[in-house]
Amino acid sequence: MMFVLGILIFFVGILFSVAWHELGHFVTARWFGIKVPEFMVGFGKTIWSTKRGETEYGLKAIPLGGYIRMIGMIPPARGELLGSSRRTGPFQGLIDDVRAQSAMDVRPEDAHRQFYLRKPWKRIVVMAAGPIMNLILAILLFAVLLMGIGQFNGTTTVSAVSECVLPADSTTQTCPAGAPLTPAALAGFRAGDEIVALNGQPFERFDGEELRGAIQRSVGPITVTVLRDGQRLDLNADPISNLVTSVDDPEQLVQGSFLGIGLVSDYERVGLGAVFVEIGDVVGRTGQAIAELPSRVPSLFGSVFLGEERDVNGPIGIVGVSRIGGEVLAQEIPLAAEASLLLNLLAAVNISLFLFNLLPIPPLDGGQIFPAAWEAVKKRIWKVRGKPDPGPVDVAKLMPVAYVVAMVFIVWSGLLLVADVINPVRLFQ
Repeated sequence: MMFVLGILIFFVGILFSVAWHELGHFVTARWFGIKVPEFMVGFGKTIWSTKRGETEYGLKAIPLGGYIRMIGMIPPARGELLGSSRRTGPFQGLIDDVRAQSAMDVRPEDAHRQFYLRKPWKRIVVMAAGPIMNLILAILLFAVLLMGIGQFNGTTTVSAVSECVLPADSTTQTCPAGAPLTPAALAGFRAGDEIVALNGQPFERFDGEELRGAIQRSVGPITVTVLRDGQRLDLNADPISNLVTSVDDPEQLVQGSFLGIGLVSDYERVGLGAVFVEIGDVVGRTGQAIAELPSRVPSLFGSVFLGEERDVNGPIGIVGVSRIGGEVLAQEIPLAAEASLLLNLLAAVNISLFLFNLLPIPPLDGGQIFPAAWEAVKKRIWKVRGKPDPGPVDVAKLMPVAYVVAMVFIVWSGLLLVADVINPVRLFQ
């Protein structure tokens, strides 16, 4: 039940992110007087809609995105008003069909409300508003996550004391007969002790990773100051050299000083600055992942058709990420941990939507932003050179590219869907 509930909650979160994206386009388009006949979440057959004023709002059957339909997205051919002519030839006919479709909803009284008639900077604002809304939502989600719940960090409070020294490759935690006691056990450490200083160097409560590093780098006997039942105690220990988990890379073992204590991890609330640091980090990682998408195709193909193991760090579709949301809610973990994972996932989805839609290829938002920016530059150059206004950039000529990109996107989405169903990414085994 919790698994299904988690899927539904995360799926609704994704649909909200899509609607939030389209709201950015919608509001700015209305600000600039552009007519918007449709505001839809999803594609395909309409399953619900209602009309308010001049706009129809609704949900469609295939929840893989959304759109708003603005009139006059494509400028007419030079010398025409509404793009009614059609030439022969595969590309010319396609371009003219797109012009005619764009002009279909343009009534004479609405001719001045067409998208292409707005100044380039206004068109850039309208098309960039969608991705920016996703970025804003990601910032809000990370703010709730980091400032409300907090980052999961190591503390300086002792969670457990190892009784004996075991080999690094030991498969059991049971102490064999004759095993030597750990330095921590010999020194009298207890679970619940809060370490406040090491050899006189003070440590704050959430300096757990720094404390671990200091212990690993220590040489010879050390004095550890702890708080126990409100009293400060100095415990003298002599760490031994052993293979320990690296502070910099938890998956590696390195030679270092071993004391024999575990430290409690807890959620530490942080300030607004840490939110933007985290956003910058996630944007960088997501941008790199998008750039690597073509190189991920072979492994995705192998996971679908060859039974290869799914790459945990590879691309995941809407179905897959919603399934992970279900997995999170199905785990027997604290509510704060569940909320943290879900917010992190949804924020990452919005960062992906932000960056992906800015790519300068049609039919993505960047496919309209880039031509508008070039038009602004071109107008300025023509003006400086004393030439007449060159008019709007003919984005209709990019429609063949848009159709190819759309086909690639459909195939890619289908491959992801199949992979997410038959060989899903699992965060919890």
